[in-house]
Amino acid sequence: MAVEISIGDLSRRTDVKVTTIRFYESIGLMPPPPRSEGARRIYGADHVRRLAFIRHARELGFEMGDVRTLLDLADRPEMSCAQADDIAGAHLMAVDEKIARLSSLRGELVRMLDSCAKGRVATCRVIEALADH
Repeated sequence: MAVEISIGDLSRRTDVKVTTIRFYESIGLMPPPPRSEGARRIYGADHVRRLAFIRHARELGFEMGDVRTLLDLADRPEMSCAQADDIAGAHLMAVDEKIARLSSLRGELVRMLDSCAKGRVATCRVIEALADH
């Protein structure tokens, strides 16, 4: 027997808000579910797996377009995974660039705080460093 769950159950199982599930349906990331006689959405195990995939990809920071492409690839397991590797590689490069920028930012903040004499605002290195840019 197939699993049949409500949107609320799907939300609880995947930790994705109901409004987000509806949004994913509206943009085509989630297929429209069948409806009960009372017009309620009925979800199955495939919906749970697909939504978990989307959630995990989004948690890793993949953009919606990349998630869509990765889902399309997942739906065609006979395809080469080269495109998935390219997407993940590009995302890794972007993450590395963000880390480098954050590391630089951290270094600047440490230098500002280390040079602070803890005196008055008139001689505050933090204020001075911010005003110099």
